[in-house]
Amino acid sequence: MQDGNCGREPFALRVIGDEMSPEFSDGCIIIIDPEGVVSDGSYVMARHDEGYVFRQLVFGEGVYYLKALQAGHPVIEIPDLAPIEGVVTQQAGRRRAERKHYC
Repeated sequence: MQDGNCGREPFALRVIGDEMSPEFSDGCIIIIDPEGVVSDGSYVMARHDEGYVFRQLVFGEGVYYLKALQAGHPVIEIPDLAPIEGVVTQQAGRRRAERKHYC
């Protein structure tokens, strides 16, 4: 991530694994906006355990949760939104009909 007056630009990542299926399949491309608006239910990229995770953000009472869509994966509790690095704004697709927007 870069600092400065230019702001941070959106970028693309490839999803690895099935934790976020069926909405996001293994190998699909997502667009992350570091300046995106974070809200309850947003799909986000967050720092976790010296790495990054892609999860759905769920607001709790005084705490936040990062949840996988697939059952059997641990729910990650975070005390605030500081670990959030960006919000998924789009799922890319080869055809226009395959593209999805998440704003």
